[in-house]
Amino acid sequence: MAIDKDNLHSLIKERISSFQSVPEMEEIGKLTYVGDGIARATGLKNVMSGELLLFSNGSIGMAQSLEKEDVGIIIFGEFENIHEGDIVKRTGRIMEVPVGEALIGRVVDALGEPIDGQGSVMTTKKRPVENEAPSVMDRQSVTEPLQTGLKAIDALVPIGRGQRELIIGDRRTGKTTIAIDAILNQRGKDVICIYVAIGQKESSVRNLTEMLREHRAMDYTIIVSASASQPAPMLYIAPYAATAMAEEFMHQGKHVLIVYDDLSKQAAAYREMSLLLKRPPGREAYPGDVFYLHSRLLERSAKLKGELGGGSITSLPIVETQAGDISAYIPTNVISITDGQIFLESDLFFGGIRPAISAGLSVSRVGGAAQIKAMKKVSGTLRLDLASYRELEAFTQFGSDLDVATQQRLNRGNRTVEVLKQDLHRPLDVEKQVVMLFALSYGFLDTVPVQDLKRFEKELINYLTISYPEIMQHIVETKDLPDPEELSKVIKGFVEIFVPHS
Repeated sequence: MAIDKDNLHSLIKERISSFQSVPEMEEIGKLTYVGDGIARATGLKNVMSGELLLFSNGSIGMAQSLEKEDVGIIIFGEFENIHEGDIVKRTGRIMEVPVGEALIGRVVDALGEPIDGQGSVMTTKKRPVENEAPSVMDRQSVTEPLQTGLKAIDALVPIGRGQRELIIGDRRTGKTTIAIDAILNQRGKDVICIYVAIGQKESSVRNLTEMLREHRAMDYTIIVSASASQPAPMLYIAPYAATAMAEEFMHQGKHVLIVYDDLSKQAAAYREMSLLLKRPPGREAYPGDVFYLHSRLLERSAKLKGELGGGSITSLPIVETQAGDISAYIPTNVISITDGQIFLESDLFFGGIRPAISAGLSVSRVGGAAQIKAMKKVSGTLRLDLASYRELEAFTQFGSDLDVATQQRLNRGNRTVEVLKQDLHRPLDVEKQVVMLFALSYGFLDTVPVQDLKRFEKELINYLTISYPEIMQHIVETKDLPDPEELSKVIKGFVEIFVPHS
């Protein structure tokens, strides 16, 4: 087909006349220092704090410290192939991570990139890692329980949806186990769980992932891992990235449980970054804004009011203590931000009492508001009984003669401690907890030998489930106890069958 030269000539002229050159301005800087996950650059005069920066090799960083002469940048990921003299560009964007349903069941790094070998995450939605916490007017009171499946917590230090409950104790006292049991107990309860592994060994995270898969908990769980082998900026940003993922679900009206394991390592990573950026050190060499590091993270956990969907983020931050010293800098900071703490004692743990929860030092500032009616009724005096038992136990070590009343209190205390013990990764439904604590508080266990209590619990629950399913159903549906006289009659009958065969 012949081309009409006149038409072609006029078409070219028209295109040329309509062409507009739009200059693209790029602000670039030059690196003057690179090392230990930190870079310094000059020439970025208009850069904003928290802005995402792009290095010439494709790596990303974030403007962390704005100074008169240069900008301190934290580098995310490997920095070996970034050198002094390289170019760094502004992006005009702040740090973002992928969010959405596609992340559920996946293991990702602090930038939201998959590290589980299961391909890319199929989501296009992103949220900024730093976000303003919901205002007081956007929140509602915490009233809905978040059951952990652990009798010692659900009875003594209850947690509600939207609460921030600190888990604190020395190394290897069962802190992570409590958080993992809480995740396992959310199966079928319409709660999405996010576990943030900060500064842990990669093998530990892999083992944890496999365990969650075995218990079918990865069906509703996201794992965000910033391992010990990664640079400090990755450990610093991981909790914020995970919270951004949680906020996406909260604003959809869903409920999220997020575990930060642990914030001591995040604070140490932040201290390392800050010292490398030449920020002035303060107490224990932490920078002055280390309180703000954790407060702006934990304040994002909330229960939104109904008009905003009623979603919630419940957080379980973990902090490690040295020799049980909860008056150290980071523990006191996080205690003052959270709504209570679960304190784990080494002596109890090594004495075989697990979970090793200290009744005296553990507290929930939400308290009974986060318990169902049935649990409130059976756990009312439990804390006082446990505290008085500990005092009596210490006193009786002197070997003095005991009167009958004191001996009875000691016997009840022994049984209380035994009942509150729980096997590893065996969370218990709340209705099963209630009947066992009912039997304890009404004195039905006083005749059961202490060494048989674990078997008694298992057999009692089986007996009620098979022979009296309406009792369990009543607690589940009404959240209240059935008729105490009827329940007492049933449990008393079972005790009479059980004790002679003990």
